[in-house]
This record gives sequence, C-alpha cells and structure tokens, in this order.
Amino acid sequence: MATDFRLKNLLPDLTEKIVATYTPDDRINHLGHCPLPSYEAVAGILTDLKDVLYPGYRRKVGLHSGNIRYHVGGLIDQLHDSLTTQIARALRHEDRVRNSHSDCESDVDFEAKGQAMAIELLQRIADLRKILRTDVQAAYDGDPACQTTDEIVFCYPGFEAVSIYRIANQLHRLQVPFIPRMMTEWAHQRTGIDIHPGATIGDHFFIDHGTGVVIGETCEIGNHVKLYQGVTLGALSFPTDGDGALIRGTKRHPTIEDNVVIYASATILGGRTVIGHDSVIGSSVWITRSVSPFTTVTLEKPQLRVRGGAAISGTHDFDFQI
Repeated sequence: MATDFRLKNLLPDLTEKIVATYTPDDRINHLGHCPLPSYEAVAGILTDLKDVLYPGYRRKVGLHSGNIRYHVGGLIDQLHDSLTTQIARALRHEDRVRNSHSDCESDVDFEAKGQAMAIELLQRIADLRKILRTDVQAAYDGDPACQTTDEIVFCYPGFEAVSIYRIANQLHRLQVPFIPRMMTEWAHQRTGIDIHPGATIGDHFFIDHGTGVVIGETCEIGNHVKLYQGVTLGALSFPTDGDGALIRGTKRHPTIEDNVVIYASATILGGRTVIGHDSVIGSSVWITRSVSPFTTVTLEKPQLRVRGGAAISGTHDFDFQI
C-alpha cells in the first residue's frame, strides 16, 4: 500500500500542536532541568546487585573460589559508580522540587552525598545475603513442589520480588528518593507483585505463586510469614486535612505478626488492623479489624446461585453450599 504524502504533510503541524502543550507549568514534562535517574541504569544496577547477591546463578558462569573475588570486585566498582550517579540525580531533583528553585543552582555536592549513600548500601550487602538466605529457606520449607533451593533463586517470582524489595528497602531507609520506587515497580512489572519499599518485612518471608500480591508502604510484617497469590495488605481509608488534601506519613496499612499464613485473595486493610501471631487467614476473606493470636479466619458456607436460561428448560435456581 502506497504512502499518501498529502497526509504525511500534516505531520509538522501535528508536531507543533503537541509541542505547544509542553508549557512551563505542565506537570508531565521534564524539560530544561538536570537529568532524572535512568530506568535503564537502575535496572542495570539491580542486575549487578543480583549477581553479587547470588553469584553463579545469573550472567557469569564458571565462578569458583579462585576467581570470585575478582568478579565481585569488578561488580562492586561498577555499582559504586552507577549508584553514585543515579542517587545524585535523584537527590538533586528532590532538592529542586522541595525548595522550588531552578535545577542545578544548589551549592550542595550531590555527587558526594550520592557516593556516601552508595557506599552505605554496598556495606549492607553481606547482611542482605543473610536475610535473603532465610527467605530461600522459607520458600523451600513452604513449597512441597520445590526440589532444590536453586529452583527458588532461578524460578520463583515471589523470591525475585522480595530480593528487589530488600534492596530497595535499604535505599528507602537511607532516604534515597525515587530510586527505591523505581526498583520495586520494575519488579512489579516483571512479577505482578507490588511491594512498597517502605514496608517493613521480617525474615523467613515467602510469597507463593505471587501474582497480584500488594503490600502497602506502612505495612509491618513479622518473621516466618507466608502469603499466597492475590493477597492485599492495603489501606482502609485516606485521612485528609481541612482542605481535603491527603495527610501523608500516617500508618495506613496493617500489621502482620510472626508465623502468620494468609491464603489466596484475602484482603486485609487499615493501619490499626493487627493480625495476631500464629494465625491463619483463609482465602477471599475481607478483614478490617484486628485478629487475636492463634486465630483461624475463614468464610463458612458460601452460596453460589446459578439461574438457567428460560430458553433451555425454564428458569431454575440452584444453590450450592461449600
């Protein structure tokens, strides 16, 4: 099919019409300012960090005690540079937004601050490996279909999401803007699991299957907790001030104590909601009030009503009790 050049001649005018919408007060462009953090660079940082956390599982094969120091040393050097640059960009942008000045006018040395934060994150990797080791064990202990722990590191989307969350959470604790959310949203796109980097999650944490899990910013999760797919740990409501604006920084999401299992599609909401330790929350329940320790919560005798079409053999009602 031949191109109609008469229609193509419209493209310059279309371009001008679009560009005219890029006004100074437009909140969905970023023109004339210093660069924001790069999604591609942040994804590369995560890939390098996972190589450090799980050597031999990812891109580099043939690693052994004789060459691992050289391999990890190169990655750490690369991570130092990449993290410094991306964190500095995030800090500079936050400073511009918070203090309402033109970009790059501040006297603050953001590269120095970014380097200090990068070094602090890298210093925490050894401890990160310790807690991630407990997450691997929880997955192995909690899934009879799993044959080896290698399978978890290679294949489990829940473990992938938790790994990235734990990295992002450390940056969140260091008060690095933007980048922690970029990391967890990258994991969200890959796994279907949405964990806010501000959530607090203990050791031996396992998300089985995983798709559709949501864990909010102020959620607190204890040790030895297991979630299944579709679980939502969310906010019940959003408090507002006298002008109707959202009040930020409040506890909006539930607390899950130690040794709790939450089955598929359960929804638990509210900052005052506490699920007591050693409890079991059944599938598809909706909880907005606290549950005492050692409690089992399930739906009892749900009914399914099916009405047949009159054109088939009249109208019939069938009640199914489970």
